[in-house]
Amino acid sequence: MDSYGDLIAADDVLLFVNAAITSTGQREFHSDADEQRLSLDFLHAYMLVNYRDLYARVLALDINDHNATLIVQRLLETAGEATAEQRRTEGRLIACRLAMLPPQRVYGLFDALRRAGVNNRRTRAIMREWLSARPDLAFDAVKYRNGLKRALRHAHLAPASEELGTFVFAPLTRKHYATPLLDAWRRAHYEQAAVYELPYTVAEGFAAKHGIPRDVFLERIAPRMTRLETLRLQDSAHTIGATAAQADLAGMPLTRLATYVLSLPVEDRLSRRAELTRALEAAAGRVAGAHRGTWGKVTAVLDDSFSAFGSVHKRRRPLAVALACHYLLAALADDYTGLWTSGRTDALSARPYGPTPLGRRILDALETAPSRLVIVSDGWDNAPPGLAAEVLRIWRTRLDPQRRTSVVHLNPVYDAADFDVRRLSATVPTAGIRDAEDLPALVELAQFAEGRTGLAELITYMDTRAARMTRGHDRERAR
Repeated sequence: MDSYGDLIAADDVLLFVNAAITSTGQREFHSDADEQRLSLDFLHAYMLVNYRDLYARVLALDINDHNATLIVQRLLETAGEATAEQRRTEGRLIACRLAMLPPQRVYGLFDALRRAGVNNRRTRAIMREWLSARPDLAFDAVKYRNGLKRALRHAHLAPASEELGTFVFAPLTRKHYATPLLDAWRRAHYEQAAVYELPYTVAEGFAAKHGIPRDVFLERIAPRMTRLETLRLQDSAHTIGATAAQADLAGMPLTRLATYVLSLPVEDRLSRRAELTRALEAAAGRVAGAHRGTWGKVTAVLDDSFSAFGSVHKRRRPLAVALACHYLLAALADDYTGLWTSGRTDALSARPYGPTPLGRRILDALETAPSRLVIVSDGWDNAPPGLAAEVLRIWRTRLDPQRRTSVVHLNPVYDAADFDVRRLSATVPTAGIRDAEDLPALVELAQFAEGRTGLAELITYMDTRAARMTRGHDRERAR
């Protein structure tokens, strides 16, 4: 039996995990950026002071990159407050998480540590290890030169080679570089052809400097662009053509693909229905993997009300998560029903519109007698208000106390005022969700939010995830 203190600790940790999954400190539909940042900063400070060990273990969970870098920064800033054993454990978790982050995030973190004056031995060792593991420092020197330069200076590290050091600290003092990419950057200052040998984001600045017409630049730089860059620019880059776009769709991650689909006008989605549906189903199948068709009868209630628009910073993000979950649940189930709050039956035409009649849709969903009911919504039930909570309460306490139907609420939006994602009912577990790819793990995590398992089980779960992450990191380094 868990003590009252253990129950409070478990609840605190789950509350923080939900925030770390969903909030990026940006404006949401119901709260502005300042409210988001203040709320998030409080939770980080609270967790660090009261549950340092668990705070560090959160790095092994499916939190977003923004909160991962905040955790790393706060752990390194307060290294003097940790025991030797805590520092060893934190160092391993930090190294593993940094290896998973996009490089621009890591360079931004290093710069934040520099501005904060954090320059202890452990910080320098972590920076040295991460830089030594980079697959191509010449690429980093071209794309993230200022970040690399500041990191080398702050950690007192020598560049990997004399040539790289010259490029980072005095790039135009050399008349030739043996490394092709470095020399392409030098030549791009006066030679237009060299522009197309550079990464897209670097080449774009040189194209503007040389006055290269936009359509000419996009056509010639296309082979150097990533899938995401191609998709972002597809509407303006007419010369890239449909073939390139189709190749990109084939390997896109599920939630990013759903975001791209929703960025298209409804008419374009419908005219490309077969192509987009194939891509979404293929992406969902990759995520489902060996679990495809094993979840039994599943019904989902998916929120496409007006608040699913998100904000100018997260345009249509809640709706994109719901759309991606729709296709993933269809892949996981052997019998699937998807119910949108708007009543529409064509997922590909989804758009943020109207009120949020969650209660009515949940009633419709329960009538299908599913073994699993998954609700994907920001939790603002308003047509009529409170009906969803009452339906779920009666269902769980009177109609299905044996829990024949598993019910979980996944919320893609952080509620700054409540320091948590908004919950529908105390009788139903709620977990934050950022990417649909995390749905299977979050359904597993939701059991702790339901109160049927305690702090010891939660710690065991987090330790297992941490061990899995460090083993994966060790295997990658061994290669």
